[in-house]
Amino acid sequence: MAQRGVQLDRDAFSCSICLDLLKDPVTIPCGHSYCMDCIKEFWDEKKIYSCPQCRENFTPRPVVVKSTMLSDLVEQLKKTGLQAAPADHCYAGPEYVACDVCTGRKLKALKSCLVCLVSYCDQHLHFHNDVAPFKKHKLVEPSKNLQENICSHHDEVMKMFCRTDQQCICYLCPVDEHKGHDTVSAAAERTERQKELEVSQQNIQQRIQDREKDVKLLQQEVEAINRSADKATEDNGKIFTELICLIEKRRSDVEQQVRSQQKTEVSRVKELQEKLEQEITELKRKDAELKKISDTEDHNQFLHNYSSLSPLSESTSSINIRPLNYFEDVTAAVSDARDKLQDVLRDTWTNISLAVTEVDVLLSQPEPKTRADFLKYSREITLDPNTAHTQLLLSEGERKATLTYNNQDYSSHPDRFSVNYQVLSRESLTGRCYWEVEWTGGGVHVAVTYKNISRVGDLGKFGKNEKSWVLRCVNNSYQIQHNKVQTPVSGPESSRVGVYLDHRAGTLSFYSVSDTMTLLHRVQTTFTQPLYAGLLLYYRYGDTAEFCKLEV
Repeated sequence: MAQRGVQLDRDAFSCSICLDLLKDPVTIPCGHSYCMDCIKEFWDEKKIYSCPQCRENFTPRPVVVKSTMLSDLVEQLKKTGLQAAPADHCYAGPEYVACDVCTGRKLKALKSCLVCLVSYCDQHLHFHNDVAPFKKHKLVEPSKNLQENICSHHDEVMKMFCRTDQQCICYLCPVDEHKGHDTVSAAAERTERQKELEVSQQNIQQRIQDREKDVKLLQQEVEAINRSADKATEDNGKIFTELICLIEKRRSDVEQQVRSQQKTEVSRVKELQEKLEQEITELKRKDAELKKISDTEDHNQFLHNYSSLSPLSESTSSINIRPLNYFEDVTAAVSDARDKLQDVLRDTWTNISLAVTEVDVLLSQPEPKTRADFLKYSREITLDPNTAHTQLLLSEGERKATLTYNNQDYSSHPDRFSVNYQVLSRESLTGRCYWEVEWTGGGVHVAVTYKNISRVGDLGKFGKNEKSWVLRCVNNSYQIQHNKVQTPVSGPESSRVGVYLDHRAGTLSFYSVSDTMTLLHRVQTTFTQPLYAGLLLYYRYGDTAEFCKLEV
């Protein structure tokens, strides 16, 4: 009886939220008491100021103050041996399944019976286990969903399964609602589904193993890529350093040669200058002598002195200084070497860039679907003046070409198109790229080509050879041309064309761009060289085509 009294005292001084002895106890307006922190957290979380036990609502939120008397009582009871309830005897809070057998305040359930459809705490479970008929019942972890096993029509336990309607039923359901349906016991259906589940589990486990292998493989690839990139960076740094040293040596050699030739030429000029100055001195002396003789008044003396004059020394040959550029020709030669080196570096850079972009461990990604996806691969493209036909005027930062009546003042260059009104991009195109062309006037040819396309004759025209692909936009219609073969394509009219290139996948796609993007044509091939964007205008003077600036 004394022990039971202690238990009752524990109940009276426990917080129904944390199920522990009251800490800093407070009493709310309805009369129930809680730990100060527990009730505050409860109200903060629920945003509704009510009592967790009697559900009475309060407006406004009550101001709670520590109950000194309750606090003193709890401390006194602690001194007399009152402790918090052991974990095995904790009461069931809202988050737990409660024992259906307990009366009054319920303890947490330890097991639920699928036959009785009752949940038991530790104290009441032993009756279930000790009685022989109950020993065959199926005990599971505590469940709040036991009532879902009761048929809503017949109030019987659902131990059968209707395969026709794919739902659990009781033994009375096949008589009426599920009459004539394919029904089996729930255990039999579970067995079949269990087999399917095991197969699914095996598949999932196999996929997990496969994906773990893939992850490990990808990690190895990351490490290999990092090692290769580090080594390439180091090796390339050495090569570029050697190249810089070579250029620096050539600069030094040219400087030494210039200074040496400067010294030689200055020495020659000064030597000749000294001879001329000596001759001038001699001539001045001779002139003074002649003047003295000329001023002699005595005729006999004059004749005597004149006859004794020594002949003039032979004059230094006349100085013919040809118009010289001095060392400007050297500067011109170095400038020419620079231009050629730039061309070489530009061409080799294309190969270097292609080699870099070909380092692609993963398979090519699917072609983008929306314009926003395409813009992720956008490239800023400019036109190369060295390739432009002389009747194409470049403007807007060399992004725009205009067909003009007069020739432009372009210097001679082997890359220039001499027959067709064409121009190539300055940038080479590898990897995945997207760009757009806006055009006005009679039409435009939007091309993609290898750089070594012919610069003369009809074979150098975009689409007339195997080195170029072109979308012809003329008279509100479209045509694809490659290697002289023309293919009409249909699509909405638009003054803007989008081009998507996946160099490694060998995919080249042309789109009509307006509010939406419409695929006009897709080329599938194998690209063997870096590509360049191209434009061709020839319908009428004033026609324009421009590579658009795209906002990602």
